Amino acid sequence: MAQQVRAVVARSKGAPVSLETIVVPDPGPGEALVKIEACGVCHTDLHYREGGISDDFPFLLGHEAAGVVEAVGEGVTEVAPGDFVILNWRAVCGQCRACLRGRPWYCFNTHNAKQKMTLTDGTELSPALGIGAFAEKTLVAAGQCTKVDPAASPAAVGLLGCGVMAGLGAAINTGNVGRGDTVAVIGCGGVGDAAIVGSKLAGAAKVIAVDIDDRKLATAEKLGATHTVNSKETDAVEAVRELTGGFGADVVIEAVGRPETYRQAFYARDLAGTVVLVGVPTPEMKLELPLLDVFGRGGALKSSWYGDCLPSRDFPMLVDLYLQGRLDLDAFVTETIALDDVEKAFERMHHGDVLRSVVVL
Repeated sequence: MAQQVRAVVARSKGAPVSLETIVVPDPGPGEALVKIEACGVCHTDLHYREGGISDDFPFLLGHEAAGVVEAVGEGVTEVAPGDFVILNWRAVCGQCRACLRGRPWYCFNTHNAKQKMTLTDGTELSPALGIGAFAEKTLVAAGQCTKVDPAASPAAVGLLGCGVMAGLGAAINTGNVGRGDTVAVIGCGGVGDAAIVGSKLAGAAKVIAVDIDDRKLATAEKLGATHTVNSKETDAVEAVRELTGGFGADVVIEAVGRPETYRQAFYARDLAGTVVLVGVPTPEMKLELPLLDVFGRGGALKSSWYGDCLPSRDFPMLVDLYLQGRLDLDAFVTETIALDDVEKAFERMHHGDVLRSVVVL
C-alpha cells in the first residue's frame, strides 16, 4: 500500500522549498523502498531549486543519503529489508558497452525507479538525481542501494553518496594519486576538501590547498593540506611551482568548474602531470588554451564524474576505513538539522559557512 510521508519539495524556479506530504508507492520490480536516516544538503540540490539542471518542477530534493531498506520489489536480490545502505545516483546496467568492457563506472545506461512519487493531489515529482532523499522514505532502483556496515554513522557515510565521493574519487580513482606525489587542489569546498583527504589517504607527500577564502584554507589544513595558497593575494600558478621545486604538481585537481581556475590547474602541473576537473561548469563556459601547450606539456587532462566511482566497490571499502579511524568523514558534517531547515541550510551554504549541513531524521 502506498504511504504518505513528509518531504522537501521545490515547486517552482527560485522559490523557497516547502515541507510537503508526498505519496510513495510500494516498490515494483527492481525497486526498493528506503527509510531515510540522514541526507546531506548538497549544492546540486540548490541547482535543482534554481532551475539550473532542468525545468521538470516540482522537484523532490535530496540525494546524498543513507538509510535502511524497508521493502523490495520483485526480482531484487542485491539488498533486502533491514539492510543499511548508502544511496547512489549511478545504478549501473551491466549491459552497455562500458559495463561489458569492464568499466562500469562509465556506465551509459544508469537507471532509476520506474514508478513516480507524487504530491497528494497526484502531481508527479521529479526526484533529484533519481533519489529524492529529503524525505522520510523514498523509492529508488534497487541498484541505487549499496549495503554497508550498519555500525557507521548515517550522517557521515551518507555523504559518500555524492560530494565526498566525488572529491575522494577525483584523487584516488581519476587522478591516480600515489605515494610521494605532489598534489594541488584548487577550490576548497566540500568536494575539494574531500580531494585533499583522498590525496592524503593515497600517500601524497605534499598537498597544496588553493582558495580565495582564508576560512576554507584553514579547514583544508585541518583535513590534511600541507600548504595553503590564497589565490586572491598571490599568483596560484607561481605559488604551486614555488612549493614544488619550480616544477608544478604531479596532480592538480580543479574543484571549482571555471575557465580561470582550470587554466591555473593546467599551468600549475608538472610536465607530464595530470589535471582532473571535478568542479562542474555551466553550459555557456568556454575554455581557450594554446594547442602547442597542450601538446608540449604532455600528461593527461581528465574529467571526474562522481569520482569515477563504482559504489559496490568503493562505498564498503571507504566505510571500513571510516570505522577503522583512517578516514574522518565526521569532519565533513558541520551541523545536523531537521527536515524543515533545508532552506536555511541553502543560505548558509551560499555564504560559505558550512562544509555540509546534514538532515537527520
